[in-house]
Amino acid sequence: ARQLKVPSFVSEQYVKGLGPSVEAVRLAASDAHFFEKTHFSCAAEPGVLDLLRAARRPQVILTGTETHVCVLQTAFGLLGAGFDVHVVADAASSRTPESRHAAIERMRAAGIQIVTTEMVLFEWLHQAGTDEFRALLPLIK
Repeated sequence: ARQLKVPSFVSEQYVKGLGPSVEAVRLAASDAHFFEKTHFSCAAEPGVLDLLRAARRPQVILTGTETHVCVLQTAFGLLGAGFDVHVVADAASSRTPESRHAAIERMRAAGIQIVTTEMVLFEWLHQAGTDEFRALLPLIK
């Protein structure tokens, strides 16, 4: 997202009690807007919908942990707020495979698009042979 100048947002659940995102995430998302949340759904956190709408992007690509809690509730909240929601299945996890699978299936049934990292990346790139494609090729391989 950073290399293609796609606006990025990173939520951090209850930083006071759980601590901030790991350093690797903070470095990889250095251009992202970080915000703390206490609601499981980002969409329920005051100001977040305004922040997302200000980006003027109708699509939201979600990744994250606890797919069956935070990702799921955020996806439903954003869908209800009128966003076109895509959850990146290979970038969404839960403590148990069963919880992740149930969440993915529930979101799919509700009309949320389930995609993969490569699907998102290639759709953002549109074509091979560009400078952007060559720059991102090492991430794909």
